[in-house]
Amino acid sequence: MTTLLDLKSSVLRQVQRSQSLRSRRESPPTEGSPLTHCPEPLPRRISEESMEFFERMSAILQKQDNMLQAAQAESQRGACTVPPPQEHVDQAFIADRISRTELDLLYEEAVYSVVNRVGVPAPEHVTSDEELFAYLLKVFDMGEEEHDIILQKVQEFKRATFSLRVSVLKAKSLLAKDANGYSDPYCMLGILEGQSPREPEEKKERKFSFRKRKDKLEKRSSTKEALPARCIQVTEVKPETLNPVWDEHFVFEVDDVHNDLLHLDIWDHDDDVSVAEACKKLNEVSGLRGMGRYFKQIAKSVRANGSSSSGSEENADDFLGCINISLNEIPVGGFDTWFKLEPRSSASKVSGECHLILKLFTSQRDTTLSKRESNVSIHKKLLSRIVEHEHAHVKREPYNWNGQVSPPAWTTLTHHAMQTDLTRLQQAIIRWQCYSSHHRTQRVCYSLLLRLLRAIDAEWDPPSVRGDLERQLSDSFRLYTEHCLCLMKNMRQVFPCTSAAAVTRYELMLRGIGYMQNMRAFKTVCPLRNELHLDITSAVKKGTSEWYETLIAQHKPEDGSLEEQLKKLVVVVDAVCADMQRAQNIYNKLFYSAVKVDFFSVSYRQLEKLVADDVNVAMERLCGTLEQESSRLTQTTGETVFELFMSLKSLKGFREFLPLKDSKMLALTGFHNWFKSSIHKFLQVVHDRSCDRICKAVETDKMEAVQQVRHSSSALEVTSCFRQVRDIWLQLAWPDSAGAFIFVTRLTDNFCSEAVSYSEMLTRKIERNQLGRDHKSFILQLCVALNNVEHVRVFLGHLPRDLDWSGVERAMEESCGAEGKEQVYKALNGQLFNMDLDLQREAKRLTALLTDKMLPELRRYLQHISLSPDSINNDDAVAPLMKYLQDTMVILTDTLVKDNLARVLQSLWELLVRMILDSVTENRGIQVEFYNRFQYTVEVLEEELKLNKCSSFELIEQYYLEKISLQKTLKHTRFGRISVKCYYDAPEQRLTVEILHAADIMALDANGLSDPFVIVELCPHHLFPLAKSQRTQVKLKTLHPVFDELFYFHVSPEQYRHRFACLTFTVMDYDWLSTNDFAGEAVAPLSDFCWPGRPNATAAGKSVQPFILHLSRSKPSEKPIMSLLDARVGDREAQEFVRRLKEIEKSMEEE
Repeated sequence: MTTLLDLKSSVLRQVQRSQSLRSRRESPPTEGSPLTHCPEPLPRRISEESMEFFERMSAILQKQDNMLQAAQAESQRGACTVPPPQEHVDQAFIADRISRTELDLLYEEAVYSVVNRVGVPAPEHVTSDEELFAYLLKVFDMGEEEHDIILQKVQEFKRATFSLRVSVLKAKSLLAKDANGYSDPYCMLGILEGQSPREPEEKKERKFSFRKRKDKLEKRSSTKEALPARCIQVTEVKPETLNPVWDEHFVFEVDDVHNDLLHLDIWDHDDDVSVAEACKKLNEVSGLRGMGRYFKQIAKSVRANGSSSSGSEENADDFLGCINISLNEIPVGGFDTWFKLEPRSSASKVSGECHLILKLFTSQRDTTLSKRESNVSIHKKLLSRIVEHEHAHVKREPYNWNGQVSPPAWTTLTHHAMQTDLTRLQQAIIRWQCYSSHHRTQRVCYSLLLRLLRAIDAEWDPPSVRGDLERQLSDSFRLYTEHCLCLMKNMRQVFPCTSAAAVTRYELMLRGIGYMQNMRAFKTVCPLRNELHLDITSAVKKGTSEWYETLIAQHKPEDGSLEEQLKKLVVVVDAVCADMQRAQNIYNKLFYSAVKVDFFSVSYRQLEKLVADDVNVAMERLCGTLEQESSRLTQTTGETVFELFMSLKSLKGFREFLPLKDSKMLALTGFHNWFKSSIHKFLQVVHDRSCDRICKAVETDKMEAVQQVRHSSSALEVTSCFRQVRDIWLQLAWPDSAGAFIFVTRLTDNFCSEAVSYSEMLTRKIERNQLGRDHKSFILQLCVALNNVEHVRVFLGHLPRDLDWSGVERAMEESCGAEGKEQVYKALNGQLFNMDLDLQREAKRLTALLTDKMLPELRRYLQHISLSPDSINNDDAVAPLMKYLQDTMVILTDTLVKDNLARVLQSLWELLVRMILDSVTENRGIQVEFYNRFQYTVEVLEEELKLNKCSSFELIEQYYLEKISLQKTLKHTRFGRISVKCYYDAPEQRLTVEILHAADIMALDANGLSDPFVIVELCPHHLFPLAKSQRTQVKLKTLHPVFDELFYFHVSPEQYRHRFACLTFTVMDYDWLSTNDFAGEAVAPLSDFCWPGRPNATAAGKSVQPFILHLSRSKPSEKPIMSLLDARVGDREAQEFVRRLKEIEKSMEEE
């Protein structure tokens, strides 16, 4: 409450101390006011400094918009070929380097994989050993001799032993073998020994089944004979289904990977005997007799429909289908597909498919590394070596490398992964570890890393990742995260907005980090890093703080003079604003969409606090300095203070992009309070420069009207100056409305005093220039000077709106009550009222100069009237005076604006009346004709001056009022008549005009007839700017045409309410070879049928009776209004109106 009372008393004291403009102007001039030196010419240096000052102010106001546009241009910049800046390299990271011995062992592993290749190669694989070895020589930097030694050693190794992993997933669309419409399917599968190429072709094509006849088994007598199936495995029985799902996995040892086959049978189980148990016992026997004994048990368990119903096992078969796959047909990457079931013979009926996954791998490798290290570790080293080699040979945009390797590299890696039995998940993890580690020293495309993360997530199986692999995956996630956090901290240097490529990389990196923190694998192996967004926020904060510290270290705002310190702070704040603009336009969208972190809010809160602390210290130092130096503020320091204020205002403006909860209690909330005293002194600098500028404007003004306006260059310069000062205040946008009252009062006072001083300087300049000037040029200069004053007065009349006086009043009412509001109203409006009085006084002085210049001529012409003999009629006696006045009126009408014209004509009228009264007083007792003549003179003058005071539009409106009045007096004319019907639809605002017929039209053709048509239009044109004239069809060779045509016009209530609004009907005679002839015209006021309550304006308007309009053919030039409009040469509307009427009159004369 105490603070509120203090504010109220302070404001009221300020209002009471505010002197009126008139009293202040009567005080002796101060030495510091530039206007007191005028009209003496200003030193050139001072005037140039003033112009430069306002140019700098405009540049400051424009600077923020330019920065915004530049930031927008950055955000919309398309792709470019310029590579992005180098990304930060972790100095603590040292890439794994292996010794030459280890490299040789790894090369041995690669050669071993090449030598032991199996499987059908993919189209992109290399099949030539020579090509593969040539590639490996380059990768491992191996010499030919070394290669030969290692190859010889590998060839002496024991060849790799292969196994086959079979996953029986499911089957579909099997035959129904049971009475219930289903089957109870199970699978039997095993490896068949390869057939010799020397065997007959028909034997190769023979079908095989695990179900053998008992007699064939018993005939085998030697244990040395090869078994038909080395290993038989069986799945579980799936009861009552035609689409079984097994999802069971088996591993078979393979002797001859090039010739052996995988055979699979699907049977319908109809017995309680366990098929699985029978097969297990079968696989335990070592001779033919034992195998045959158990196979008979299996045969019994797979009979169909019971053996009792048929004596033949072939007829009792529950066989559902089989699959035979040669191992040499399995691709390197394995099979994962549906296989169609095949019949056992042509008599078998089968149906359906079975989904199998087949993969070959080495169960035993005879390499040195495979005996020392795990397959995962070996494959990781091999991939790392190949990746390093491949990336080093990428020529175009290596930073955008997508990880694609050459065919030899892909062939080597694929075979090694297959042979070492690496799962898809293991391969995905190894690729991620290698590429992410390689990226820390040689950057790659982030989309590659994101793709690798997705591959891990797609294959993720927690039980299969344990021990070292889990630890290594956790370490790779941790190291990559730390690397990305480091890049985020330095993002302004590493990923600048000026590089589209860098921004794209940054977006992909953030998407990768965002994807990683939501991965199942990441949550499993890094359970303690479940709040990665907090780490990202911390990195952003630290990076923002370090960037600001670098900015301060670069510009060093603490060094130099106080003015230099402020200028450096401006540069710092502008850099922060530009950074915030980029954060809002670009970075924030990337962060929020990828990692759900509000980058803009985090950065803004950090930077705003840092900027506020530095600027507050500098402004406190400035305020202390100003108090010590007797409140003197230099112009350059004032400019810098204003620029700093505007930069802080722009920085504070970014709050609108903050969440509501974050926009309160920030460091820059009350920053304007730091600038109160300095801005007050800055306004004095603005006032001084404005005064210099006004003086220079008057000094250089040639008092000639600028094109398209009626005032001169100085008036434009003054209002331009005022407008710039107003814009300075509006851009300041002082947030404390109650505190803004002092500034508004100061600005209003400055505007008013500058305007009054300008008008006084104009008057003095006119007074000095009147000597040696001819009558016309002097009048022109006086008119321009009057228009200048009026132009400035009208501009300042908008100050209450421009400076938001009502807002100041409301704020003062809230803080100080009704008394404060009243005091503000009185103070501000009192200043404006006094200014208006002073400008009117100067206008009267200029008008007096004008009438004084006309005084000798007026006396001479009035003397001519008084001395004219009675034999001369009044018109002849008054003619010289009227001629002089008309010539003068042409100048005044063309030169003066409307309000000034009215003032000058009023002053001239008062002068003439006073002179006539003086003449009558001096000649009392003379004949009555003397007084009658002067009375006639007064009447003529009054009419002439009354018309001259009107604008061109008002004269045109008066013209149509006279035509409407004349139309009402017409009865029967020799020019004919026209019959029309008009009615108005108020809801639609549509006027319908029916032109029915005409009669007794003038004969304008040689045959005694005419070819009439009617033009109908809304007048005057300035009231209906969008309405176009319309015309009827031409009726040939008639004086009584029948038209019966409808026309529609849009007429609003605001238009038809004017008394002069009317419809004009112009009848013309159509000519083929010359211009059309004017036959007559008529007018109808819109008030007759548009006003509410008129019969024509109701729903029954269509049924009203038509009315007759008599045509007239009066000459427009006979009207005084025409001569006045014709004299206004510079008025486009007046000249256009006169041109149309002259064309009609010319047509009448040609007839």
